[in-house]
Amino acid sequence: MEMDPLPAEFYNQPTLELARALLGCLLVKETAEGMTAGYIVETEAYIGPGDRAAHSYQNRRTKRTEVMFQRSGLVYTYLMHTHCLFNVVSGGEEKPEAVLVRALEPVIGIELMKRRRGIEVLTNLTNGPGKLTKSMGITIEDYGHALTSSPLFIARGICPESISAGKRIGINNSGEAKDYPWRFWVTNNKYVSRHQKT
Repeated sequence: MEMDPLPAEFYNQPTLELARALLGCLLVKETAEGMTAGYIVETEAYIGPGDRAAHSYQNRRTKRTEVMFQRSGLVYTYLMHTHCLFNVVSGGEEKPEAVLVRALEPVIGIELMKRRRGIEVLTNLTNGPGKLTKSMGITIEDYGHALTSSPLFIARGICPESISAGKRIGINNSGEAKDYPWRFWVTNNKYVSRHQKT
């Protein structure tokens, strides 16, 4: 299995295209406990400042969103309730956009993932944005890290046979943004967080 990080140029594509291109790629995290990895099977695009659902809507620049204004290919982690969520910065400098990784298909370090989550059911390990970060050991400390190097990186994986698209999940009070079909997933993959009509 190829484990070389994708080059920085990979991330220099339009956010909607990147959200699709990430499907099938291998997300890898190395820790003192061991390595974990999984194929990305679900993503969501956030295209601020015109996207009311994006943290960077109307060019909102805060300590939390600062990394979104930097170059593409950096890690944007943030806390939602008690969960850490993992995003890939996109759009290029001063164009604060990002792709949320919502679900993975576990491949490497599955027993470590199970211990971290305290569960045995494989399909429930990484089928959600908070679940996958806990399983992988991705934390708020990864904020700003370049995905082109260890300990957290994305490598080539497998090309999905079919990709589906639909509305993003949990987008409320965001006007028409709640209806944008900017969620992408590997069609019929059992590790996707939630299936819906395309």
